[in-house]
Amino acid sequence: MKLDERHLIQLAAVVQTSSVTGGAELLGMTQPAVSRTLSTLEKRLGEPLFFKGQRPLQPTPLARALADQGNAMLAASRKASETVQFFREGKAGNVRVGGTPFFMDALISSMTAEFQNSFPEIRVDQSYGYVRDLREAIHADRIDLAICPIDILGEGSGLVFEEILPGRNVVACSVLHPLLNKRKPTARELLEYPWVAPPEGSPLYADLHSMLLSLGATEIKIRYSGGSLASVINYMTRTNALTVLPHSVVFAYRKDRTLTALPFKIPHPDRALGILRSADAPYLPAVDKYAQHIAGSFKDLRHLIKRHEDAVVWGG
Repeated sequence: MKLDERHLIQLAAVVQTSSVTGGAELLGMTQPAVSRTLSTLEKRLGEPLFFKGQRPLQPTPLARALADQGNAMLAASRKASETVQFFREGKAGNVRVGGTPFFMDALISSMTAEFQNSFPEIRVDQSYGYVRDLREAIHADRIDLAICPIDILGEGSGLVFEEILPGRNVVACSVLHPLLNKRKPTARELLEYPWVAPPEGSPLYADLHSMLLSLGATEIKIRYSGGSLASVINYMTRTNALTVLPHSVVFAYRKDRTLTALPFKIPHPDRALGILRSADAPYLPAVDKYAQHIAGSFKDLRHLIKRHEDAVVWGG
């Protein structure tokens, strides 16, 4: 025997409230409509649903068993309605974000944690990549947005870019590095130490080679390369090696007392960190709310980074 799920839901509401009127109010229906449903259901079953002459209504064992099924359906219906509401309000959903490794590990992961403290029903799937891979992932709908440094976004790319932090690199070292004892270390002194190279293909890799050549290096002393941010930091805290990092990454680790920046000015990279996404992507409230959170977090961070930069006397 096939029963109408709506009938079971209405029966569950009546059993829950012990009255037809209460059940109708619970479901936002009229009392006559619910009464007709109960009458139809009794005829369909050939069994009474409530004991006669008892107030409040007392369900029969069969009615109570069917009401249990209706309650499960009612709960699922309410959950579905709540899901729709949360999705529309940007309180639930899924965000697929990709980004360059050092920025994601140093800054974005903690911002994501803060975001999910406020929106625990939103799942965030994070992946890594550099600009070319990230652009392809956006076009292929594998990620919703990317957080990465961009120099030029050509016309007709089908993408939009929102800058969240201007580019600024520094020479990074351990907080115990000997050059920190010098007020203004020279290029020659920097070239006496070995260097750590970021992963090949990353913007920082090109920045490092360009900077070392500009300092007059004839032989680049790369002693370690290709590691993750955590491995680079672990390596540098145990050696006198130097590397090039975004100032924001060094700033993020300032309280750990592991990394710092040398007071030595190097050229600003001609690019900015920002949020990259498809120009014609469908509106997804959770994704938009996440992007707003990241942009807002960097807005708060920018002046702190600037203060940190101003506190260092950059050499000429």
